[in-house]
Amino acid sequence: QMELEALRSIYEGDVCFRELSPVSFQYRIGESGDPKAFLIEVSWPETYPQTAPVISMDAFFNNTISSAIKQSILDKLMVEVEANLGTAMTYTLFEYAKDNKEVFMENQPVNTVTSVSNSVSIGTPEVPASKKKEKKEQLSKTQKRKLADKTDNKGELPRGWNWVDVIK
Repeated sequence: QMELEALRSIYEGDVCFRELSPVSFQYRIGESGDPKAFLIEVSWPETYPQTAPVISMDAFFNNTISSAIKQSILDKLMVEVEANLGTAMTYTLFEYAKDNKEVFMENQPVNTVTSVSNSVSIGTPEVPASKKKEKKEQLSKTQKRKLADKTDNKGELPRGWNWVDVIK
């Protein structure tokens, strides 16, 4: 596919770009240490570019970004998608996100815990949550992975498995 070749040549040597598969790409908007950096993933369905690509922000990289912000970024990208239907647009989308990074992230609080508490159910006292968070920090990557793999028999992950520690 021509667009694939184009993307490969445009982003050759660009550390922000990752080809996950010939129809799926990730691009990191912002430097790796930037608290307002985010990652967008674009996947092409078979009927692309006549139909919209699938844009996702589910990457682990985005786990400190509030769901409201992710949604607003996706909404803005979808407007671009509509405007570009029928043409190769992955590059356009990545560049659009780069150009608008500050606007996209203007409401993203940096280093605040509030943006993460949307996974804590209402009425839960904050204290046990933060205790759990502290404890979680001592876990090694392997232990964390094991923890994430452990689901109870209903196939549900243990409470708090996706809490994010923002104060890195």
